[in-house]
Amino acid sequence: VKYSINTDERKVEKTLYKRIKGLLICLGLGLALTGCKKADSAVNSEEKITLNIAYQYGLAYTPVIVAKEQNLIEKSYKEITGKEISVVWTQMSSGADINTGIASGNLDVGFMGTAPAITGTLKGVGYKVFTNLSGQEHRLMTNDETLCSLNDLINSNSQIALVNIGSIQHIILAKSLYQAGYDPHILDSNLVAMKHTDGMTALESGNVACHLTSSPYIYMEEKNKELHEIPEISEVWSEEDSFIVGVASESLYNENQELYLALCDAITEAVDYTNNNMEEVAKITCELNGNSVDQELEYLQKGNYAVETKNLFSLAAFMAEAGFIEKAPESYTDLAFENVSGD
Repeated sequence: VKYSINTDERKVEKTLYKRIKGLLICLGLGLALTGCKKADSAVNSEEKITLNIAYQYGLAYTPVIVAKEQNLIEKSYKEITGKEISVVWTQMSSGADINTGIASGNLDVGFMGTAPAITGTLKGVGYKVFTNLSGQEHRLMTNDETLCSLNDLINSNSQIALVNIGSIQHIILAKSLYQAGYDPHILDSNLVAMKHTDGMTALESGNVACHLTSSPYIYMEEKNKELHEIPEISEVWSEEDSFIVGVASESLYNENQELYLALCDAITEAVDYTNNNMEEVAKITCELNGNSVDQELEYLQKGNYAVETKNLFSLAAFMAEAGFIEKAPESYTDLAFENVSGD
C-alpha cells in the first residue's frame, strides 16, 4: 500500500483530522483520560504519561524504527492533546517475551509475528491487533542437493532451522505441508529453534540441512551457489500476507482512546514514510541490520509495508484446524480492534 504524505496540503489535512478525532473522543468519553501506566498506579491528568513498547529485530520492523527515530507517537499525541508523552522502546527476541510483558502490565504495545499474536489474542493475554506492519517473503533453503521438495524432506532426517517452535515460520511450514496433502506436523521433530542469523550460519556451515526464514536472510542465502530453494513454501505465502502486526493492550484501548489514536496515527505515518522515502529509511536502518545502504535499500524494496492486514483471519482458522490453537476465532474482531481494516 503506497501513500503520499509529502505535501503541505496533506500535512494540514492530517493535523486537522487528528485534532477533530481527538476532540470527538474527548466529548464522547466526557472525562479526562489519563496515562497508560501499570494498573496499580494512580495517575492524575497533569502527570506525564509513559507508553511502553516492545519490538523485535529485522527489516520487517522498519516502520517501528521510523516511528522511534522520528518521535512520531510523541508528536501525534501532542497534536491531539497538547500534552507531552514519554515512549520507552525495548527490543525483545520473541513474541513470547512480549506476551509475558503485556500480560504482566509492563508493556502496553508490542510488535510481533502474526502467529504468536493470534495465539496470545485467543488465549486472553489481554491485547488485540491494532495495525498490520509488514509482509515479507519466506523461503526454505537447503544445502543438500538431494532435497528438492517437501516429499524429499519428509523421507529424510534433515534438520530444519527456524526461529522458534510455534513461530510464524513454523505455521508457514505446516500450512505448506497441509496444502501438499501431508500431516502439518509431520516435520515437527526435525525442527531446531535458532535465531535468524544463527540459522543462516548453521545452514551455510552444514550444521543443519535447511533454514526457513525471511528478509534479509533469504536474499543473502540465495546468493550462495551451494544453496537452493525448496519451493513449496513460497507457493503458499507471499510478501502481501501479514507477517508482522502491532498489538495493543485492551486496557490502553479502553482507558485512553486519545493515546490509542495517537499510536495508530503514528504507525500509519511511519508506514507512509517508509513507502515514500526508502532511500532515507535505508540510511537510518542499514547499520542496525549490518548492511550497506545499497543492500538495505534493495531489501527494503522487496518488502510490503501496510497498515491493512492480509489473510490474518484465514491464518487463524488454519492454526485452529492444525491444532496450534484450541479454537478458531468467530469473527475478525476477535483478533483486531474495530478500527483495523483488512481480513
